[in-house]
Amino acid sequence: MTFTRFVEVGRVALVNYGPETGKLCTIIDVVDQTRALIDGPTKLTGVSRQIITLKRLSLTDIKVKIGLNARQKSLEKAWAKGDVVAKWAATSWAKKIAAKKKRASLNDFGRFKMAAAKRKRNAAVKAKVGSA
Repeated sequence: MTFTRFVEVGRVALVNYGPETGKLCTIIDVVDQTRALIDGPTKLTGVSRQIITLKRLSLTDIKVKIGLNARQKSLEKAWAKGDVVAKWAATSWAKKIAAKKKRASLNDFGRFKMAAAKRKRNAAVKAKVGSA
């Protein structure tokens, strides 16, 4: 299997470290072998234009068609045209992150209900496997 996620202009990435952790961004320019210029767009993702090391980015399969050093306005249009937010929300990666956030925000009663539902589900699976 060949590698398909390249560091390139227009590649959508997820910031995995720093103050913007968990936010999507777009690679606007490749500065050198270890750094890239990224931009949100700020209105949609909250990430402002900055240089960031590639170690702090996780590349996604999503790519938008933009020019080198694209402005904020053209980046927003490209995101709207490519329907990036909906594509990201449909991925299993985004769903897993959302589930983690939801579980982390549960209170004590919510965790109890979750454990009770898990016990009930496991009992149903065990009964079904035992009868088959």
